[in-house]
Amino acid sequence: MTLVEQIFDALAKVQDPELRKPITDLGMVEDLQEKNGSVSLTILLTISACPMQDRLRNDVTTAITNVEGVASVDLTFGVMSEEQRNNVKRIVRGGREKFIPFAQPDSLTRVIGIASGKGGVGKSSVTANLAVAAAKKGLNVGILDADVYGHSIPRLMGLMGQRPTAIDQMFIPLESYGVKTVSMEMFKPERSDPVAYRGPLLHRVLEQLLSDAYWGDLDLLLIDLPPGTGDLAISLGQLIPNSEIVVVTTPQIAAAEVAERAGRIAHQIHQHVIGVIENMSQFPCPACGEPMSLFGEGGGEETSKRLSALVGIDVPLLGKIAFNPELRTGGDEGVPLVQAAPESESAQTILAIAEILVKRSKSLVGVRLGISPESN
Repeated sequence: MTLVEQIFDALAKVQDPELRKPITDLGMVEDLQEKNGSVSLTILLTISACPMQDRLRNDVTTAITNVEGVASVDLTFGVMSEEQRNNVKRIVRGGREKFIPFAQPDSLTRVIGIASGKGGVGKSSVTANLAVAAAKKGLNVGILDADVYGHSIPRLMGLMGQRPTAIDQMFIPLESYGVKTVSMEMFKPERSDPVAYRGPLLHRVLEQLLSDAYWGDLDLLLIDLPPGTGDLAISLGQLIPNSEIVVVTTPQIAAAEVAERAGRIAHQIHQHVIGVIENMSQFPCPACGEPMSLFGEGGGEETSKRLSALVGIDVPLLGKIAFNPELRTGGDEGVPLVQAAPESESAQTILAIAEILVKRSKSLVGVRLGISPESN
């Protein structure tokens, strides 16, 4: 094997940091030459302002210099042509045109919509923390912030001010704490601009966020739905029929009546309501240690009871997350509680709920395996 062939083999082990595929497979290596141990090459970027350029330079240089016989590396960067970018899109999409991967019959990604009957119950905070908790357990996790009007996931995940890398009409989700994240907030011309979409346009926005993103292979996708029972809740059931719903509520009994509506609309469009989470639950008084219930008691149990009666099967109360000011401060600072204070009571409850959600074994019933029996 020639030295150039050895170098190419070494480069085949270098992955694009965002697409997670070998740079040789993506056609990013060009003009690879070697003379007397001096190596020169060009790495083609998908866009000129690629945010991963420094990391690529380090990974490529390290891989080449580790090959015996290499004395120096002269690395330059170029930009792909439109045809080359189209080829990258075909590779990462498996040769298929734009589509929603989670709606395909062969998808093994579990999609869970996090819903609530009204705002202010901590739904987005719960979504962010559940995602990070699942990632800590070794799963490939994504969050889609479908709360188009009140998007807060980027702040909760420490991604404010960042924009995803775009390859023509395809974009790469941002990543933090091992979770890939997509939000409408990332695409607005100005961060302070309000979103004033209605009806069919909302459906189209959700469809584009799901199909234009290159999610890679996810085990779990959490979708932070807007509060209430509006268009996007219905669109999720239409776009991803196998998606499931978890309802977030508070201990207040009155909140249970509102939370039930979120479960009811999911049931009407044939989505499986898999559980209830009670947020801002009872917590020990900082001064005396006695239990305190700022927002009442029993809302989670009542919501679980009502939804179980509605759907005809058990809709369990997955857990009660104790009221914790650190959950709020962590969100403001972009550090989810399960990352900032994993030993706290609230974080431990979230981790336990995540364990329940990820424990479900993946059934192959109804999944196309892409194989056919051989004829004798």
